[in-house]
Amino acid sequence: MMPDGTYDVVISNAQVYDGSGCAPYPADIGIREQKIAAIAAPASLKGQHIIDARGMAVAPGFIDVHTHDDRVVLQQPAMQPKLTQGVTTVITGNCGISLAPLKASAAVPAPLSLIGTQKDYQFDCMADYVAAVTSAEPAVNVGMLIGHSTLRVNAMADWTGPASATEIGSMQTLLAEGMQAGALGFSSGLFYQTSKAADNAEVIALATIAAQAGGVYTSHIRDEYNGVMDALAEACDAGQAAQLPVILSHHKCAGPANWGRTSETLAYISERRRSQAVGLDAYPYAAGSTVLDPDYVDGVIRIMVTFSEPYPAMSGRDLSDIATEWQVDQKEAARRLHPAGAVYFQMREDDVQRVLSYPHTMIGSDGLPHDEHPHPRLWGAFPRVLGHYVREEKLFSLAEAIRRMTTLSADHFGLKQRGRIACGCWADLVIFDPATISDTATFAQPKQAAKGVLWVLVNGEIAMAEGKLTGKRAGKVLRRQDERYNFDD
Repeated sequence: MMPDGTYDVVISNAQVYDGSGCAPYPADIGIREQKIAAIAAPASLKGQHIIDARGMAVAPGFIDVHTHDDRVVLQQPAMQPKLTQGVTTVITGNCGISLAPLKASAAVPAPLSLIGTQKDYQFDCMADYVAAVTSAEPAVNVGMLIGHSTLRVNAMADWTGPASATEIGSMQTLLAEGMQAGALGFSSGLFYQTSKAADNAEVIALATIAAQAGGVYTSHIRDEYNGVMDALAEACDAGQAAQLPVILSHHKCAGPANWGRTSETLAYISERRRSQAVGLDAYPYAAGSTVLDPDYVDGVIRIMVTFSEPYPAMSGRDLSDIATEWQVDQKEAARRLHPAGAVYFQMREDDVQRVLSYPHTMIGSDGLPHDEHPHPRLWGAFPRVLGHYVREEKLFSLAEAIRRMTTLSADHFGLKQRGRIACGCWADLVIFDPATISDTATFAQPKQAAKGVLWVLVNGEIAMAEGKLTGKRAGKVLRRQDERYNFDD
């Protein structure tokens, strides 16, 4: 606060959704030295910069708990797809895929190729990656997970088989170093070829290292199709054995044979929550996106190509149309397009809504920023929840939706003083119009900014003003808060 009683920034006449899920209340918010310093009666605070939020909702900045933004925070630190949604914090390194620790000496396999090529994997240790992100000065805060597939590619000469005791020891050392550098936890993607050969004993051996450092374990489970129940049990068992919280990534029941089974899976998650810490995240769409693999092609669901290295012109086209044009079946078309990515229309809307409605579900975009024709969730996930599922579908209240994007996420990942509007918290804030907020990104035109998000503040700096980026890049690396290492968020 300035000597004359003014604040650096005041958000005036705000309708405050504090992240708790409780009803909003009118207030002024005073910001000083990057933090929320005052919450007072409307029109009562003085500031060097006044933002009139009359008629708008003011919420904690949204936390995107499931991203693959590892490289984009370095190379495109303005982070337009996230700021325009009101996202102020991203969690990288999901699904077992992280840019560190790996200094690649050869072409990287899928799914590591989703976030970079050989030249991008240049970090021997997580501390080097942390330093690179800090130097890049991204416009949003960045929390990091360490990926199982990345560890395997680093430590194993042949990742198509099980890891030896020596290789597991090497991975444990790399993971321990990464946790000491401030990583929030360990992630796996047992669904992918790079980790498919790993048994749960290997996962537990690594998750235990994360647990010892106070981290979490996030899991893209081994099977979201017919074997979903066994795969959920495997992930929960790992968290229980390693004694750390487990977070189930982008929870779904995929493929027509499994539509409707979210009633069963959510009941199972509720049962496991009685005896251990289990969370989950989801994106608000009935389609997923990952590598294009002939093994995932069934000739039934629609598949849209997001990129193809040998055939870049096929980006944005349906696999069935390409196969018809080439006079081959879809599996053969997928082989020819490889390496490639795709959107899979593999879920049913009632399952999506059931998962979103589950009170413990966090929101994550799971966007792939380097796809030529990305899934629209990269640009639209959070406004889609607030516009389509809150305002139009009335799936839950606006206050509850904001809780799923803020305090719930901050608490699961141990991000203290984030995700809530309270004095002493970092001033990560979003101001939006509840009547108009909506996603405009579509599967046909995915790179479209949302409507209705007007102002975004990151650590007290105005990153977006009246719907336009200001160029301010005040994001921080959010290291795991652990007194043993003197990390200071």
